[in-house]
Amino acid sequence: LDNGDIKVVNAWHCEHSNHKNPLKGGIRFSNLVNEEEVIALAILMTFKCALVDVPFGGGKGGIRINTEDFSKTEMERITRRYSFELYKRNSLGPNSYVPSTDYGTTSREMSWIFDTYKTLSNSNVDSAGSVTSKNISQGGIRGRTEATGRGVYIGIRELLNDKKEMKKIGLKPGIKNKKIVVQGFGNVGYHSALFLEKAGGKVIGICEHDGSIYNANGFNSEEVKKHMRSGKSILEYKDCTKFKDPYHAFYLDCDILIPAALEEQISKKNMKKINAKIIAEGANGPLTYEADQYLSKNSVLILPDLFLNSGGVIVSYFEWLKNLNHVRFGRIMGKNSTTKDVDEIDFVNMALDDTMSAAFNSIRTKRQKSQYKISFRESAYKVSIEKIATIYEEMGIFP
Repeated sequence: LDNGDIKVVNAWHCEHSNHKNPLKGGIRFSNLVNEEEVIALAILMTFKCALVDVPFGGGKGGIRINTEDFSKTEMERITRRYSFELYKRNSLGPNSYVPSTDYGTTSREMSWIFDTYKTLSNSNVDSAGSVTSKNISQGGIRGRTEATGRGVYIGIRELLNDKKEMKKIGLKPGIKNKKIVVQGFGNVGYHSALFLEKAGGKVIGICEHDGSIYNANGFNSEEVKKHMRSGKSILEYKDCTKFKDPYHAFYLDCDILIPAALEEQISKKNMKKINAKIIAEGANGPLTYEADQYLSKNSVLILPDLFLNSGGVIVSYFEWLKNLNHVRFGRIMGKNSTTKDVDEIDFVNMALDDTMSAAFNSIRTKRQKSQYKISFRESAYKVSIEKIATIYEEMGIFP
C-alpha cells in the first residue's frame, strides 16, 4: 500500500472451455467477487460466444476489492500483480486468454494489463491483442464503450418488431412510446436507455444504489447521466418523483424492464412485484432460477443475458482482430467518393447490428420450432450447446 503496509488481496481466474482459443471474459473488481461467481460467469461466456458466432472459449477473472478503498497507485499495483500472476500461468495473451472490462473495471485497468503483458512477453507485434476495451491510442476500437448497451437496444428492437411475440403479450410492435425502466445507470444501463430513447421509447424510471426516480413523460438520458457525472445523487435530479427506495421504480408498471446492475436482482422475494411485460437482461444473471420460471409462466418475455448483453464481446472480437491485423477497419474500407469517408465506428456498428440480428433470428427459429413451448433462454442455450457439440464431435472428442 502507499503507506508501506502489506495487504493480501484474493483474486480468481477461471477457464471453462478450450473448444476455441483464445478464451474471452471480463475481469471484475468487486467486494462481492467469489470463486463460484467467477466459475458461473466463465461458463456463461462459453455459451455466449458460441451463440453469436464469436470464436472464443469462455473465461473470467475477478478481484475481491472495493475500488473506493484504494488509491490510483494502489489500484495499479493490484492490477499489474494480477496480470503477472495470469502471465506466469500462461493465462494471459492473444492466443490464451484475452480479458476485457467488467463491473468495476475500465479502459484504465485494461491499459495496465496490456502494458504489463507487453513488458513480460517482450513482444511488441501482437501484444495489443492480449486485452480488449483499451483506450483508442493503445489499439482500442471505436464503439466499444457503448457496445453492450447498443447490443441491448438491438436485441429489444428485434423482439419488439416480432408481431407474433408482441401479440402474445398484448403490445403494439415497435419501440415508439414503450415505457422503460432501467436499473443501474452505469455504462450498460445508460447506453441502453439512450439508444431506446432515440428510437422513440420513454425511459420513465431509473434505479440507482442510492434511490430511484420516476417521470411519466420520460427522462432525457443524457441529462441524467450528465447530472450523475457531476457527482450528485440521483435523488437530486430535477423535475421528477423521487424515492429513497432503490427498488421503488423497479416495480413500476412498464413495458420493458432492464436490470443492468448486478446478479440476482429479481428473486423469489420480489418476483411477484414485477409489473413489466418484457425483462431485458442487461446485466449477467439478474434473475434467479425461481424468478425466471415464475415470470416465464406468467407470460413475461425474458430476453436472456446470454444473448442480450453479448454486444461487448462481439465488439471486443473486432478489437482483437484489429490488433492482430494491425490495421484500422475504416482504412480497410477506404473512401466512398459519392458519400463521406467510411469511419471505423460505422463499420463496427453495422457489424454489431448484423451479428446481434442473426443471433436473435437463430433463437427465434428454435423457439418457433418448439411451438413456443420453450423460452428465449432455453432456446438460446440449445443453439449454443448444439454449436459447441458439433465442434467437439468434429474433433473426435464425442462419438
